[in-house]
Amino acid sequence: MSTPLIDVGDVFFGDVATETANKARKRLLDAAGAYERERFQDARRMLENVNGLAPDVPEVLELMGLCAYRTRHWKKAVKELGRFHELTGSFDQHPVIADSFRALQQWSDVEETWKALAAASPHPAVLEEGRIVFAGAKADQGRIKDAIRILENANTSKPKKPKVHHLRSWYALADLYERAGMVGNARRLFADISQANPEFGDAGKRAMSLK
Repeated sequence: MSTPLIDVGDVFFGDVATETANKARKRLLDAAGAYERERFQDARRMLENVNGLAPDVPEVLELMGLCAYRTRHWKKAVKELGRFHELTGSFDQHPVIADSFRALQQWSDVEETWKALAAASPHPAVLEEGRIVFAGAKADQGRIKDAIRILENANTSKPKKPKVHHLRSWYALADLYERAGMVGNARRLFADISQANPEFGDAGKRAMSLK
């Protein structure tokens, strides 16, 4: 069995009977395992049952929202992850919320979500993921130069040992360079990614394909 997404032993199910809490915990464990195996619809059904037993449990709402996102139910994802944020104050899922708004083409909501995330200064990986979504939303609107500027401003210097979130940002920027016809920039950045991590996606192949 896959390792659960969350430690269900630490989940508090509120003021419910011990028997109900134990039942909810078991179903949450099953749902987390189903999510890890990418059985998102099955996980969602289990989680809805848990939510019925013990409403407004943050860990349940978070996983429900992620299942909704994975199955392209964007409005549900926004609602449930938004409620998760209200209950916990965590900004960890703001990039997912922003990307759900992006899928709905609610551009002002994408921007407001990004601004809230940027102001919170969360973990760099979370912040960078949100920035990638925000830049992608600009590109979706045909504002490629704005999208490039957003990512360029975050990549004014390259760390000697880039982490995954750096490489993801570089890849998104390189892709935008290619779309904008800035082939030399795209080729160099894809090559930098491949040099930093030869196993990172198709960066090496894309670097070689660009002339």
